[in-house]
Amino acid sequence: MLISLSISIHLKSQTLDTGVFSLLNPGFKGLEEVSRLHSAVKDKEASEALLKYFKKRTSVINPEVNIERISISKEEQQYADDAMEHKFFSHEGFKPSLFYGKDINWNYWPVHDNELRWQLHRQKWFIPMGKAYLLTGDEKYSKEWVFQYLDWIKKNPIVEKKKKNASKLTKEQALKEDNKVDDDNMRYAWRPLEVSARLQNQYAFFQYFNTSKNFTAEFFNQFLVNVYRHANYILNNYTEDGNHLLFEAQRVLYTGILFPEFKDAQVWRKSGIDTLNSQMGIQVYPDGMQFELDPMYHLAMINVFCKALQMADINGYRAEFSQKYKDTIEKMITAYYSLLLPDLSMPMFSDTHELKAAEVIKNSKEWALLFPGNQQIRYFATNGKEGMPSQIRSNALKASGFYSLRSGWEKDATAMVLKGGPAGEWHCQLDNGTFNIMVKGRNFFPDAGSYSYAGDEEVMKMRNWFRQTKVHNTLTLNDANLETADTKCLLWKSAGATEILVTENPSYKDLRHRRSAFFVERKFFVVVDEAVGSATGKVGIHFQICEGNVSLDLAGQKAYTNFGDDNNLILKTVAGQKQVMEEEEGWVSYQSKQKSARKAFAFNTEKQTNVAVRYITVILPVKNFKDAPEIKASFDAPSFNEKGLQISVQIGSENYKLNYQL
Repeated sequence: MLISLSISIHLKSQTLDTGVFSLLNPGFKGLEEVSRLHSAVKDKEASEALLKYFKKRTSVINPEVNIERISISKEEQQYADDAMEHKFFSHEGFKPSLFYGKDINWNYWPVHDNELRWQLHRQKWFIPMGKAYLLTGDEKYSKEWVFQYLDWIKKNPIVEKKKKNASKLTKEQALKEDNKVDDDNMRYAWRPLEVSARLQNQYAFFQYFNTSKNFTAEFFNQFLVNVYRHANYILNNYTEDGNHLLFEAQRVLYTGILFPEFKDAQVWRKSGIDTLNSQMGIQVYPDGMQFELDPMYHLAMINVFCKALQMADINGYRAEFSQKYKDTIEKMITAYYSLLLPDLSMPMFSDTHELKAAEVIKNSKEWALLFPGNQQIRYFATNGKEGMPSQIRSNALKASGFYSLRSGWEKDATAMVLKGGPAGEWHCQLDNGTFNIMVKGRNFFPDAGSYSYAGDEEVMKMRNWFRQTKVHNTLTLNDANLETADTKCLLWKSAGATEILVTENPSYKDLRHRRSAFFVERKFFVVVDEAVGSATGKVGIHFQICEGNVSLDLAGQKAYTNFGDDNNLILKTVAGQKQVMEEEEGWVSYQSKQKSARKAFAFNTEKQTNVAVRYITVILPVKNFKDAPEIKASFDAPSFNEKGLQISVQIGSENYKLNYQL
């Protein structure tokens, strides 16, 4: 009752913000009456006319909201109802929604995870409130939304930065000074990414709430001023680079298209389009991967580029984008598909969370609207019912360092997806050489995930654990994180019965890691790891296997699964020198703030000279361990060969000679 009373007082106390008229283009077609009334100093009537104009206009189309086909999920309804009590949903890792006080405290930070505080200011519960209002007609939702909208504006003003004399600062000092703000909340409420997240939904808010009696002319004036403030703030405070910059540019473009009545709308459109066009050439490798080398953010950037093109296309600005822009998006989509595991899930490389088949299908349906003739997109959009999969079964994205070796595109196919390329940007982990292997729909080596992004010491402790090199399926020296990530492809051979991939990374000072992967007869994998250089210490290869019934045979130097569905796997490692198999701590994080225990182990050798350390690991799919054939393997040559490799592998009575020459 107290919340409701304070809201009523707050709404009644709204004043008319006449500053909005100076932000509009007075010559814009349709605003003639607004301009006439404002010139006659009849600002209340002008404000009423302005709201009336926006309610009736049909020249702008928002493809992301169809008012005639609104639906609300059970979860969204809960977010809307929670928000009525000032319990706000802001982050998937923090449920149920948190209470921010009867008198909303936008600075409340119960857990010092940066994402929790940043994402509070993205106001994710506003759209569910809008849906709830539109579907029920209950004014309580619109009344509360207007209150929260204005309360946020009141309590989160822009605070100007006080900069020192730039002429007396070095470049590094100037950059640090530029990042300083006088108000701690500015770092969260007005970080450009959060500003853009709020900005992109402003027109949707108008669509959802403008029929409400609470959506008054007085409120609308403040609403428009807030939209303008947000757009210009981003324009003057773009993030320097990376995915944030692309999100911001796309959302500035949206605003310039959806609110063309603003005097700066053309500037916003041009800024957004120019930034997207230029950054596409900077952030996308020639093979189509986005430079952060994170599949989830690669997907997000595909959608940023697609959304911008779709919004421009449907509103008459298609000519502003070149054919190269569209071709690059298509190349990015092809690269995305090449990383998929057979069940259409995405390996959780870097900061990627679990992305299942439904995500691929949903996105492919959207992409098919822009690329109706692309049969591969059609294949994934229809879950294989129409179109065609890629005619390239296995694929190498050499520039970005993603490789897939697969037996086919069927759901029960066998596949390895390996990551090993240049140093990526912030979201990329030091995991060069790591891989996922899926057989008959089971991912036997899911990547570690990320658990969290940034925050206080406790949050960073968890983030850093999941980012460690040694919790990925790769090689380390003394369990340390990689010093250098710059993997090169030395050989890619996808023709013939056995596919071969050879990569090499200068992982540590005086120690490079050569990893050779053989997909033998497209049935099982043999991975050869060679640590070459004068460095000494413990050289280990690490494996983190899936959760469930997994056994480690430390004496026998092998691990195996014991699932009851005739879909299992044996891993056995043989070394060219004395080795020890040791169990390690194992976790996997499929979603933020969630983790599950799993088996992890390493094969370690003490490297005491400049002689290369060498391992052969056979990864064999079997029905069950009990009836599995014996596995043997050996190096045919006594020492490392810079120009090639020869090994022998025996699976039961079958013998395999595996080799390559560089």
